Amino acid sequence: MSSDPAPYAPRKILITGAAGFIASHVTRRLIKDYPDYKIVALDKLDYCSNLKNLATCRGSPNFKFVKGDIACADLVNHLLIAEDIDTIMHFAAQTHVDNSFGNSFEFTTNNIYGTHVLLEACKVTKKIKRFIHVSTDEVYGETDMETDIGNPEASQLLPTNPYSATKAGAEMLVMAYHRSYGLPIITTRGNNVYGPNQYPEKLIPKFILLALKGEQLPIHGDGSNVRSFLYCEDVAEAFDVILHRGAIGHVYNIGTKKERRVLDVAEDICKLYGLDPEKSINYVQDRPFNDHRYFLDDQKLKKLGWQESTPWEEGLKMTMEWYTKNPDWWDDVSAALHPHPRLSMIAQYNDDSWFSQKGLISDAKEAGKSDGSSGLKFLIYGKTGWIGGLLGKLCKDGGIAFEYGQGRLEDRKSILKDIKKVNPTHVFNAAGVTGRPNVDWCESHKVETITTNVVGTLTLADVCKEHNLLMMNFATGCIFEYDQDHQEGSGIGFKEEDKPNFTGSFYSKTKAMVEELLREYENVCTLRVRMPISSDLSNPRNFITKITRYDKVVNIPNSMTVLDELLPISIEMAKRNCRGIWNFTNPGVVSHNEILEMYRDYINPEFKWMNFDLEEQAKVIVAPRSNNELDGTKLKNEFPEMLSIKESILEYVFKPNKKT
Repeated sequence: MSSDPAPYAPRKILITGAAGFIASHVTRRLIKDYPDYKIVALDKLDYCSNLKNLATCRGSPNFKFVKGDIACADLVNHLLIAEDIDTIMHFAAQTHVDNSFGNSFEFTTNNIYGTHVLLEACKVTKKIKRFIHVSTDEVYGETDMETDIGNPEASQLLPTNPYSATKAGAEMLVMAYHRSYGLPIITTRGNNVYGPNQYPEKLIPKFILLALKGEQLPIHGDGSNVRSFLYCEDVAEAFDVILHRGAIGHVYNIGTKKERRVLDVAEDICKLYGLDPEKSINYVQDRPFNDHRYFLDDQKLKKLGWQESTPWEEGLKMTMEWYTKNPDWWDDVSAALHPHPRLSMIAQYNDDSWFSQKGLISDAKEAGKSDGSSGLKFLIYGKTGWIGGLLGKLCKDGGIAFEYGQGRLEDRKSILKDIKKVNPTHVFNAAGVTGRPNVDWCESHKVETITTNVVGTLTLADVCKEHNLLMMNFATGCIFEYDQDHQEGSGIGFKEEDKPNFTGSFYSKTKAMVEELLREYENVCTLRVRMPISSDLSNPRNFITKITRYDKVVNIPNSMTVLDELLPISIEMAKRNCRGIWNFTNPGVVSHNEILEMYRDYINPEFKWMNFDLEEQAKVIVAPRSNNELDGTKLKNEFPEMLSIKESILEYVFKPNKKT
C-alpha cells in the first residue's frame, strides 16, 4: 500500500495536453467521478489534439478549457495563481517516435523546455501539493527478448531515440526539482495505450483506418517487434489511483504482462475486418532504430489497488467500433497514415464555439479561423513580389484560406492590425528588398534596404512570437562564398549552423545580420533561397531568364532553388511546424553553362553565349556576387522525394517548356 496514511484529495487540478488522447480520457473520468474537483484543461491544440475529445465536459460547471502552450511561462504562472491550482497532471508532450527522427528539436522544446517551465512555475508560486509527471516505458530502452522479468521503476534509463531521450531528460529535471526544491513529484511510465480518440499516426488507429479504406497495413521491418498494449479506460483508472494513492517522490509503471508482436496486431485487425493478412499487410523500411521490446514490472501499481480489466479482444473491438462510427473525427489524416509520417499535414480542429458560448474557454491567443476546409489560414507578406504571388496562387489552388498583409513590416501597429483582422494560423514573410533590377541598387539605397530587410523582418518576427504564430521567413543563401573549407567542386556545402562569410554586398550584409538575430526567435523558420528558378521563363526575376539575357555570364557551380518544387514544400513545412534555419535549395549544384546548355537543347537550338571570369564581371557590376554550395542534407532528410537541382530544373522547367 501507499506510504501516505490517507488518500490525497485535490481541489483544483491543471491537466496539460488535456485535448490529447490519454489526457482527455483522464479529464473526462475526473469530471464525471469527482464533481467537487475543479478541472482546468490546458492545451495548445497541436495537430494530434482535438477539442471534440472534451465535448462531454462542456456542460460541467467544474470544467474550464484554456488554449495555450506550456512553454509560455507568463501563461503558466498566471494560471497557477489565478485558478488557485494545487495539483498538476502533466500529459502535454510530443510523443510520436517517427516524428522525432525528422524534427527532434520540436521534441526538446515541448518535452524538456515545456516541463522545465512548469516546474519553475511550481517552485515560484509554492502552491502545488502534487505534480504528476507522465513519462513513457521507452525511457528504459530495449528489453532483452529472452527475459521474463520486466523493468522495475529503479531500472537505469537508457533511451534509444530522440523522443524517449527528451522524456528521460524531462524526468531528470523533475527529479532534480523534487530533490532540490522539495516539489511533490510523482512520475509514471506507461506501456502503449490504445482506444477511442487516438490520433491515427499511432499503430492501432492507423491500421484500423487503413483497413476501413481497404488499403494495406504497413509494418516496419519484419513485424517481430513486441509491444504491450493497455486500453485507455484502464489507463485512466491507473491515473485516478496514482493521483489519490501515489506516494510523493515515487515512480509508477503502468503496464501489462500481455505482449503482442506488431505483426499479431495487424493480423488481429485483419481478422476483425475479414481481410486476408497475406494480401493486406505490407512490410516497409524500418525506423532508424526500432526497439524490439519494452517490458515493465507492474507490481508496484497493483499494490496500490489498480488492475488491468479490459481483455485485448474486447478493447480492440470497442476501438474498431468507435473508429467505424467516427471516421471523420479529425480532418484530412492521409499524411498520418503514411508508413513513415513526419509531423502531419493536418491542421488541428479549431471549433471553439461551444466552449466560448458556455464561457468555458480562455485563449492564450485567438484560435486561427479559416474559410478553407483545411483549417489553415495564412497571412502572406510580399503580395507584389515574385514568391509572395506564387504562394497566393498555391494557396488558392490548394484550398488554403489566405490573405495578403496590408501593413508595412517596420510598422508594428499595422502588422498588429493585419493579424487582428486575418486571425491567421501561420505567417509567411516573402517581403524584402532585393534590388531593382538587382542587388547593386541596395548599395545606394541602404536606408530602404536595412529598414525592410532587418527592422521590418525583426518586427514581424516579434509580433508573431507575441501571438504564438509560426513565421515562415524566405531568406537568402547568398551570405556565403566558397572558402578553404568549402571549395568549389568539393561537394562540401555550408550547413545551417555555419556562420555567414560573404560581405561583398550590402544586401547580403543585411540578410546575414537579420538571420543571426532571428536565431533568438524560436517561432521562426528561416528558408535560405538561392538563385530562384521557375517554369515561367518570361519572368525577368527567374535566374534562367536573367542569364539568357546577359551578354556574358560567369560559369560557376551554385546551389539553386526551383520554386515549382520547393514552394509547396514550404507550405508543408509550415504544416509540420518546422522551425530554425533550413538551406532551401535543391540538393547539389549546377553551373551557368549547364543551365544554358539545357536551355539550348530544350528551348532554343540557336542560342549561344559567352563566358567571362570574375575579374571581368567585377568591371560591370557594383557589388560582388555570392557563389557557394549549400548542404541540402537536412531538407532532403525531411523530404526524401525532393529532386536534385539538375533533375528538378529538367522536370519542372525545361521539359514542360520544351520547344525543340
